[in-house]
Amino acid sequence: MRLIRRLLVWTIVGVAGVAAYAYWSDNGAMLRARAAAVAADTAKREATEIASKAADKASAAAGKLGDTVAEGALTAKIKSKMALDDHVKARAIDVDTSGSVATLRGVVASANERTRALQLARDTEGVTRVIDKLEIRKP
Repeated sequence: MRLIRRLLVWTIVGVAGVAAYAYWSDNGAMLRARAAAVAADTAKREATEIASKAADKASAAAGKLGDTVAEGALTAKIKSKMALDDHVKARAIDVDTSGSVATLRGVVASANERTRALQLARDTEGVTRVIDKLEIRKP
């Protein structure tokens, strides 16, 4: 029993000695260099993933901003057309755009003014649909 224990202890000490020698010798330097290279590759992959996710988020935000700017431009085009038209009172009409859909709200004095306001919105480049929420009220 004692003999087996001694052999086991000497085997463990021997293996530990060989491992320590390999670690601190030139072989160990190669192992440390390999470990450092693996760590660097892992860090590079993680950095690339983080950068990719950040770029995707930035792209999505830019797309939303572009949509908002485009909607504002459509609204401005429609309001400008109404302001320049002699048959439409542009101040009484609100224009909201969502994508390429324009919604007109407000009060107009006649059916002709309503028709003209809707036509000006429909004829605006970039508008695919116009929602009519205009009310006719005689002054």
